[in-house]
Amino acid sequence: MADTQYLRLLAEKYPNRKAVRTEIINLRAILALPKATEFVLSDIHGEYDAFQHFVRSGSGMIRMRIDEVYGRTLTDEECDDLASLIYNPRAEINRKKKSEEDFNKWCGTAIVRLIDICRVVTNKYTRSKVKKRLPKASAYILDELLFTDDVEDRHKYYDEIIESIIEYESAEDFIIDLTDVISNLTVDRLHIIGDIYDRGPKPHVIMDYLMANRGIDIEWGNHDILWMGAACGNRACIANAIRINVRYNNFDMLEVGYGINLRPLSSLAQKIYADDPCECFYPNVLETNKYDPIPEAHAAKMHKMISVIQFKVEGQEIMKHPEYHLENRLLLDKMDFENGTIELDGKVYELRDSNFPTIDPKDPYRLTHQEEEVMVALEGSFRRSEKLQVHMDYLYSHGSLYRIANGNLYYHGCIPFNADGTLKSIEIDGVEYSGYDYLQKLDEMVRSAHVLAEDDGGEAASIMMYLWLAENSPLFGKDRMRTFERYFIADRKTHIENKAAYYDLIERADIADVILDNFGLDKETGKIMNGHVPVKIKDGETPIKGGGKIFIIDGGISKAYRKTTGIAGYTAILTSKHMYLAEHKPYEPLRKDGTQVFHRPVMHLIDTQDVRLRISDTDNGAELMAQIEDLEALNDAFKGGYVKERW
Repeated sequence: MADTQYLRLLAEKYPNRKAVRTEIINLRAILALPKATEFVLSDIHGEYDAFQHFVRSGSGMIRMRIDEVYGRTLTDEECDDLASLIYNPRAEINRKKKSEEDFNKWCGTAIVRLIDICRVVTNKYTRSKVKKRLPKASAYILDELLFTDDVEDRHKYYDEIIESIIEYESAEDFIIDLTDVISNLTVDRLHIIGDIYDRGPKPHVIMDYLMANRGIDIEWGNHDILWMGAACGNRACIANAIRINVRYNNFDMLEVGYGINLRPLSSLAQKIYADDPCECFYPNVLETNKYDPIPEAHAAKMHKMISVIQFKVEGQEIMKHPEYHLENRLLLDKMDFENGTIELDGKVYELRDSNFPTIDPKDPYRLTHQEEEVMVALEGSFRRSEKLQVHMDYLYSHGSLYRIANGNLYYHGCIPFNADGTLKSIEIDGVEYSGYDYLQKLDEMVRSAHVLAEDDGGEAASIMMYLWLAENSPLFGKDRMRTFERYFIADRKTHIENKAAYYDLIERADIADVILDNFGLDKETGKIMNGHVPVKIKDGETPIKGGGKIFIIDGGISKAYRKTTGIAGYTAILTSKHMYLAEHKPYEPLRKDGTQVFHRPVMHLIDTQDVRLRISDTDNGAELMAQIEDLEALNDAFKGGYVKERW
């Protein structure tokens, strides 16, 4: 009965056998198309300009397509110019207006060449899918040009369209639309395996970009989960998010981008630390603020103020949740305020800064009345920021702690392991979890915190604080977070955050097999993608682990990491035939003359399929085959009269 009811509902869309057969033919044809290209990026950390360039350029794939089409007929310089036009069309159009004697002629040539590249990029898709991706204003003309044939009369029609575009001064907009189509269709699925937020100045712009595009999924990173917890109202997450972005001078993002009110923090910092130089807290300025420039000396006072508040509210959370086993981060009560020292692990260290006017030695984790007011204001700003809440909703709807896609596994940080290579068990509410079960349970808890946030004051979101800094967090992957020590203790030995066993074990192929098997994936063909720990290429490290099955693709998109890695990030590219790792050089803005600094990524060929993968080999293919089965059942129901046809 249930099956018959379902088929009757399906018949609302396909009312007769003719409609059913047409759709089956269409779906079976789609299954024969090549698998579309997947891109994997990690640890973007607010670097919108570099991120956007990597995506628009297809991380080198578009330049490869240009070589395929025009490598024998155009010079390298001409191919570079065509690539620059696709990567940054407005800047390149403005440059050509100044340099070309006949700008209209250049436009006509550019349109023809872009159409040729667009045809190559779109050959993996059905015409229907391409049409859905075309900009509305130029969709009809683009459709005609992309799918023209070689008949002579059609060529005249084709030429007339281009001449009319130029004559009616539509060439610039049309070129921009064409470049957008090329970039968008070069990347069919974009996996972002964590850390959109923090350090860089434009995570909010990255989120806007992601929300405006299709085919996106996100595997949460520790910095993403921190902001998700902050948006739920968890004070420890709020204080950490503010501290990190004050440290990196991201005032435009906080106050202009998200409307976070920093005035109470600023005023209190100036009052409390008026005569304190706060030398340990000067910001790490990677970019200057355009709308909200804060003097570095004052930013340092704000930095110290929020840091002290953070250690207090974190301490309150830690004492409230002994099950998190974070007691080693309760450090304020270990300080000797009279002597300016602290005792850690049985050893006494001198503090670099011992001016703590807001800390009561008898009750060090209690907020002062003024600090409480600051936290109330910040909590209100995070909860009431409409843009922030929209972005966080997107992270929930398009994100997860891990993802399985087309036989591969994606996660940001690590899988907790014991040193002997066995999966580590962690207790939650009296139940032991490990591997897949542990990540699945944590994913459920994060989603529950989001649902409960409005009513519980951010209490359930304490799980986000746990994921931010706990030893057993799959997003942190270290023994402890040493924020306090880095600020206040000179001895660098106290700054060391020891990596989880995972990062040593993944040098072994059998560990990759353990993970793949635990997540139900094929050990022969499955691959694991994760980021989180920058790969120090300059020191001889390699992103390829686990016998060629694990890829750590955090190569340093963030400016803060480039000295560590020696490069500017990786993109993993999975086509129907090949897997590449694109190794990027630092993104550079336009030169003063409007030309683009052209850095082609180094393309490392990682794997080649013996047989080209088709849609039928993908997750989408499995869904389409299930649809075909349903349609065949409906066809049989029409034949047998169980469901009546409509005409």
